[in-house]
Amino acid sequence: MRVLYFAWVRQKIGLGEEVISPPPEVRDIAGLVAWLSTRSPGHAAAFANARTIRAAVNQDFATPDHAVAPGDEIAFFPPVTGG
Repeated sequence: MRVLYFAWVRQKIGLGEEVISPPPEVRDIAGLVAWLSTRSPGHAAAFANARTIRAAVNQDFATPDHAVAPGDEIAFFPPVTGG
């Protein structure tokens, strides 16, 4: 699974992307966020208020209950406003 981080999420984690193999019990975005939060202090800080982060699975916006699977590309980013 390839995970991409953007904007302040990237700054807090200190990585733009990483390839991970979460445990089998990680089945959706919410579970992935919970698991990622345990990986480092930066991850914990970035996901401390998960409601402020948006996610995409394979370049489609995803809700916390959206399923994830090995081989997926997951992106995390703050809400985007237009202008």
